[in-house]
Amino acid sequence: MNHALDNFPITRKWQPRHPERLQLYSLTTPNGVKASIILEETGLPYEAHRVDFGQNEQFSPEFLSLNPNNKIPAIIDPDGPGGRPLPLFESGAILIYLAEKTGQLLPADPAARYQTLQWLMWQMGGLGPMFGQLGFFHKFAGKDYEDKRPLGRYVAESQRLLRVLDGHLKGRQWIMGDDYTIADIATFPWVRNLIGFYEARELVGFDEFREVQRVLDAFLARPAVQRGLQVPMT
Repeated sequence: MNHALDNFPITRKWQPRHPERLQLYSLTTPNGVKASIILEETGLPYEAHRVDFGQNEQFSPEFLSLNPNNKIPAIIDPDGPGGRPLPLFESGAILIYLAEKTGQLLPADPAARYQTLQWLMWQMGGLGPMFGQLGFFHKFAGKDYEDKRPLGRYVAESQRLLRVLDGHLKGRQWIMGDDYTIADIATFPWVRNLIGFYEARELVGFDEFREVQRVLDAFLARPAVQRGLQVPMT
C-alpha cells in the first residue's frame, strides 16, 4: 500500500511502522525533547525515530533530505495543512506548528500569543545558544583552553539570562503567568541541561535563582514532560 510518506527519502532509512502518525526524528537533547514533550502534552499520535549522532546519521543523505541543516528535531506530519504531508525542522517552528495544529499551549488572545512567541524567541536566540557554549567551554573540549575568557563570557551571559528569567517569574506560575505554554517547553529543558548534563550549577550560582528552580521543579513534575524526556529511547 502506498502512503503519503513514501515520497520522503528519510522513510527509507527510518521506516515508519505507523505511517498515519506524525513522524519524529530526534534525540533526548534539550532541543530534541521540546518536540517530544509537546507531542506528549497534546496527545497527538506520533512515532519516534532515533537519529544516532554517534553514527553521524544526521549527515546521512536521508536525514539531510528532511533537514539540510543536519540538526534535530525534525518531523513529518502526514496530515499537514490541507491534508498534505508537512516536513518541518527547527524546534521553535515545530512548537508553534503543533501548538496551532492542536489549539493548545499557545494563547488565542493575540497579545498573549505574541508575548509567548517573544519568550520562545528569547530562548531560541539567547538562552539556548549561550548555555550550549557554556557547556562546551566547561565540560567538553573547551575546558582545555588556556584562555579562560570565552568561558567567563558565557558564564556571565548565562547568569544574566537566568537573572532575567528569575525576575520575570516572580509572582507567576509559568512564563506566561497561569498558562503553561510552548515558552516553558522551550526554556526549561535547557535549564535542566545546564545544571544536570553540563554540571554547571555551582559555576553559574544556580541556587541564587530560586524562582527558576521553583518553575523547573513544577515543569519536571508534569507526567507528559517526564515521558517526553525519554523519547526516543532507542
